[in-house]
Amino acid sequence: MQYYKVDLLCLQECDASDLPDVVGNLQMATVTKENRLGLAMYYSRERFDMVRADAFSLKKSLHDRVLSPAHERLIGVKFLDLETERTLVAGSFHAAPLTASNSLRRHQIDAAHAELLSMGDGLATLMVGDFNYPFFTQKLTAHMTESGYDLSLSDRRTYTRGMVFRGHFDFATSRGLEIDRVETLPRGASDHLPILVLADYRNDNGNGEETAPAE
Repeated sequence: MQYYKVDLLCLQECDASDLPDVVGNLQMATVTKENRLGLAMYYSRERFDMVRADAFSLKKSLHDRVLSPAHERLIGVKFLDLETERTLVAGSFHAAPLTASNSLRRHQIDAAHAELLSMGDGLATLMVGDFNYPFFTQKLTAHMTESGYDLSLSDRRTYTRGMVFRGHFDFATSRGLEIDRVETLPRGASDHLPILVLADYRNDNGNGEETAPAE
């Protein structure tokens, strides 16, 4: 945080009971209440006004039913962008673990997009998080394209453990945005490497709504 100026900060697998309300110049928008592996989002009050925040449950895997790590796998926040006077919907997402099938994770991703869409149809949308989808990402990319979303991988792997569990676990999906780049940052306390997403609004988000550039 001290090295990067960000407008939004999305967290997964955090201890929700131990998070501060403010981190640097970022204000907490919302945090899950029931999860052992929590989700949270922070935002710059200089850049955004928060309009609405919600947490959503998605279809559960067997892992979820047995160990109950996460009742809510998505938080969504609707913002008014004070620089551009546009509205943005952002999501922090955590898919089911590798013990679940890719089919279930695709279902969760689609359901998460539908929940974010319910917060504002036709609005620019960005969903960032731990997708737990390091294999067959080309198939997922094609599925996202068919669904009207872009999938953006980072420039380097975000998780490495042994020779098997490595790859792009963490990335971004979006609509109505141009993703300039997704950069994998140096490792911190987590076993996942953080990512930095740089995005601009598209002039046309695909629904005929004109938008203005944003950082």
